Amino acid sequence: VQLQASGGGLVQAGGSLRLSCAAKGINFRLYTMNWYHQAPGKERDLVARISSGGSTDYEDSVKGRFTISRDNIKRTVYLQMNSLKPEDTAVYYCNTRHQGRDYWGQETLVTVSS
Repeated sequence: VQLQASGGGLVQAGGSLRLSCAAKGINFRLYTMNWYHQAPGKERDLVARISSGGSTDYEDSVKGRFTISRDNIKRTVYLQMNSLKPEDTAVYYCNTRHQGRDYWGQETLVTVSS
C-alpha cells in the first residue's frame, strides 16, 4: 500500500490550499480515507474522514472550512482547505487502514501566516 500526498505550502490567513493523496495497492473505492494533522508539540489528530460511500466527518475546528472528497477513478482523496487560520499550521497526513494496519502518506507541511 502506498499513499502519495501533495499540495502543502505557505499561505496567508484567509487563503486556501488543496491537499491530494493518491493511493496504490488497495481497491481504493472500498476504503475509508482519512486526513490527520499534527501541530508542533501536539498529538496527531483526525481532521476529516470520508467513507467508501462518501459519508464525511470533520473535526469541529474545521467544519465549514474544510471539505474532504474522493475520486475513485483517480484513486485520490482530496482535502480542500478554505479560510485557513494560523492555528491550521501543521503537518498533514493522509491515512487508511488495510488488513488491520494503518498506512500513512508522507508529511505534507501546511503553514498559515498571520
